[in-house]
Amino acid sequence: MRDEDGTVQSDGDTLGTRATLRRRQLGMSREELAQRAGMSVAYLRQLETFRGDFDPGAVMRLAAALEMPYAELVSGRPDAAPGQAPPAARPVLMRLSEQECWERLGTHGIGRLGLSGGAGPVVLPVNFLVDARTVVYRTEADGPAAVAAGERLAFEADHLDEHLSNGWSVLVQGTADRVTDPHVVRTLAERPGARPWAGGERDLWIRVVPAEVSGRVLRAM
Repeated sequence: MRDEDGTVQSDGDTLGTRATLRRRQLGMSREELAQRAGMSVAYLRQLETFRGDFDPGAVMRLAAALEMPYAELVSGRPDAAPGQAPPAARPVLMRLSEQECWERLGTHGIGRLGLSGGAGPVVLPVNFLVDARTVVYRTEADGPAAVAAGERLAFEADHLDEHLSNGWSVLVQGTADRVTDPHVVRTLAERPGARPWAGGERDLWIRVVPAEVSGRVLRAM
């Protein structure tokens, strides 16, 4: 990353890049921030462009000047969206076979449901189970994920490794089928991973019957 004065910034999610991005969000020049933080412009430039240890007192003043928590400036946001690390030096993107896709999905987890909504496409997180090469999830009877039988929808799940900058994603496209057989519902409810993280009464089970299953894996060579 190159700064407005031509200075080359360090790559990745570091204290320096976090400080620079926050400064730009606030619309401050390096000179303005240095004055607010009570430090020289040269020291601030060094802090923004190099990795390493810095005086904790100076970093605390910098965090206050940037109007952000000290821990977030030093370590980053613990709840930040995935993908904060830079890409690998030689990434290779490859397709997964259908068998490999089901192997990646495993038995259960959390994925994303894509469907049509009144204002446009909607994407919702859901707990899911894999059952006989279909994806099953439970929801509220009057909730946004309570689609009608036969409705077209998509399901996606993925895994990212922030340290290696690689991962995989699987996409299941198909139609919805409501699970109504009491024995099947009881069997699904007793499986590991069947209890939704969101809690509440979620007694409607919906099966995503695949029409197409595809996936990709990103590896660093």
